[in-house]
Amino acid sequence: MELREATTEDGEAIRTIARRSMEQSYSLSPRTIDGAITQWYDEEVLSEKLDEDDTLLVVAEDGGEVRGFTESDLVNEGGNGDLLWLHVDPDYRGQGIGAELFDHTREALFEMGAAQLRAKVLDDNTEGNEFYAAFDFEQVGTDTVDIDDGSYVENIYLHADDIDVEPTTESSDPVRELDDGLYVNEEQVERGSKGPFLTAYTDPDFDEEHKYGYYCANCETLDNAMDTMGRVKCNDCGNLRKATRWDATYG
Repeated sequence: MELREATTEDGEAIRTIARRSMEQSYSLSPRTIDGAITQWYDEEVLSEKLDEDDTLLVVAEDGGEVRGFTESDLVNEGGNGDLLWLHVDPDYRGQGIGAELFDHTREALFEMGAAQLRAKVLDDNTEGNEFYAAFDFEQVGTDTVDIDDGSYVENIYLHADDIDVEPTTESSDPVRELDDGLYVNEEQVERGSKGPFLTAYTDPDFDEEHKYGYYCANCETLDNAMDTMGRVKCNDCGNLRKATRWDATYG
């Protein structure tokens, strides 16, 4: 099995594997899956991702055929490396391809400057949660994600060795209080096209039930909008969190 960075020539294989993997693992309509594949991996979007320094796409190739791939982001130097997607062709699951991709991707993110690997898995994805447990990852929190007008709970994982690692933030205090009585979690960072998005809450304890929305650190505003695919766009500066993920799919 050869593990290497993806190229534009891998586009058709990436789209096919992502589609087949999602059809196998998600109870989503064909329309939703078609929209996701187009929004994430059409030729233009894929080409842009491959040109981004902080985005990593790795493919697993066997005998000249791509069997799986990962997509990851370096969110912030010295902080989080996010595993966004891990897809394996359903016909080749159970052969250790997912584990090889995972190990290779984690090491590559560390070489890019990440201090820890963060991953999110839908709470009802038993296979995905068991995958991380087998790699000695521990659940450190929860989040919510919108999928096709529905809201789902997802579990946030860090490796046991990384839980005590402090990600780099602009402030030594993880809590920032805004003028309108909201509180921003400086350690809950999501990558944006112009600057990070931070999660805002109505309570400084950051309970999930008090989650308010996203705070654009680029222009320091809460004026943003999210579509049904999870894409967040700041209405003031155009900062964009692309709809790259719901949770990872394993095999």
